[in-house]
Amino acid sequence: MNKTELTQLQIIDKFFQHILKEIDVGVHVVNHEGKTIIYNKKMAEIEGMDFSDVLDKELLDVFSFHTNEDSTLIKALTHGEKIINAKQTYFNNKGQEITTINNTFPITEDGVRIGAMEIARDVTKLEKLIRENMNKKGNTRYNFDSIIGSSEQIKDLIDASKRATRTSSSVLIIGDTGTGKELFAQSIHNGSNRSSMPFISQNCAALPDSLIEGLLFGTKKGAFTGSIERPGLFEQAEGGTLLLDEINSLNPALQAKLLRVLQERTVRRIGDTKDRKVDVRIIATINEDPIDAIAEGRLRKDLYYRLSVVSLFIPPLRDRTKDIQDLVQFFIEKYNHLFGMKVQGIDNHVLNIFQQYDWPGNVRELEHVIEGAMNLIVHEDRIGYLHLPIHFRNKPQFKNEDYTQVIPVDQPIEIDNGIRSLDEYMEEAEKNYLEKVLMRHNFNITQAAKSLCMSRQNLQYRIRKHQIKKDPNSVR
Repeated sequence: MNKTELTQLQIIDKFFQHILKEIDVGVHVVNHEGKTIIYNKKMAEIEGMDFSDVLDKELLDVFSFHTNEDSTLIKALTHGEKIINAKQTYFNNKGQEITTINNTFPITEDGVRIGAMEIARDVTKLEKLIRENMNKKGNTRYNFDSIIGSSEQIKDLIDASKRATRTSSSVLIIGDTGTGKELFAQSIHNGSNRSSMPFISQNCAALPDSLIEGLLFGTKKGAFTGSIERPGLFEQAEGGTLLLDEINSLNPALQAKLLRVLQERTVRRIGDTKDRKVDVRIIATINEDPIDAIAEGRLRKDLYYRLSVVSLFIPPLRDRTKDIQDLVQFFIEKYNHLFGMKVQGIDNHVLNIFQQYDWPGNVRELEHVIEGAMNLIVHEDRIGYLHLPIHFRNKPQFKNEDYTQVIPVDQPIEIDNGIRSLDEYMEEAEKNYLEKVLMRHNFNITQAAKSLCMSRQNLQYRIRKHQIKKDPNSVR
């Protein structure tokens, strides 16, 4: 091989490596011994593995299957089988379950089988959601008594929602994130004559369209290799209510299919030719003005008219400040019970702050602030300004106000020479350290929790507490 040919091979290899890195399907190749020789970035993401754990290792030493024959790669390698669209469930070296749809091929050279390759698509989330939803019947927690507030807006909304319980017409609930749309949806279901039947909720933004279609409409055995006869959410919710959250996140093709189900009252599983009658009430939610969504192509006009037979608009918390005190007291009682505390209420000055704030996260944000404050209380019986989470106190509209009159006597304070209270310093130090550890583990919760010697649940709580988010521009 001359120098020019060697250079060309090196260039081709660079192209090959770049393609493997960027392609949006998993690629796994083993040699004749069953050892991994090619393993791309997407496959590592699907299986939650590091390259060093897989490359040059025997497949069956890394991954576990119910039997060796369950491995599509081993089948292709051992028997020379070409396997198309086969579903496979297996476990990585941490015991985590993975489900993929695979196309697997033997690799031969001069009639000799020298390896096998697999192209995989991840359906782990879909399988998990299907199993969860198969068990969802009568799982609602809320009714109209669960709705907290005495403002005229909330009273009118509750009255309108109660009237909607008398029929099976579709309902569209419009409201910003965190306003409590599912609370109203569950209350309508529990107040109707469908209350003893299933209530199934699905966030339409949680999965890509390719997965959510099978989840909604079901699959027929033989639609693809490994597929089974499985009802979708419409069939599972038979006689009850199906809540479709963030309906505007579905693509237009799926919205058209959904419209057909609503009009015909029938559903057709993927790969089937038979329509099945369904009796399901649809409640949909949207977190933006539906007219804007229609104008910008995120919501079909005909689907909007079909869904909005009953339209309910939940006002943001900033437009019903009268409800803030009721909500605060409710959340204090909730966390008193959970934490074994006896907090009585909040200072008047804190209530004034809450009523001036615009609450972009609505009721959900208010609950998180109360929960955070109760984590900082030692033995006081009321929530004061210095109990509020640091990120809340640091908001620009509160920084220049004088809160010296509301600081508890025994609370450490910030003094003139710039020294902060120990509580503030420890909060900031904890947040910074957690961010560094999470970045080191590329925000893998399991690995970060293990290195910190704490449970996943404890770490997830602290991530929520400090509002730590993964930087999309960060590099491992």
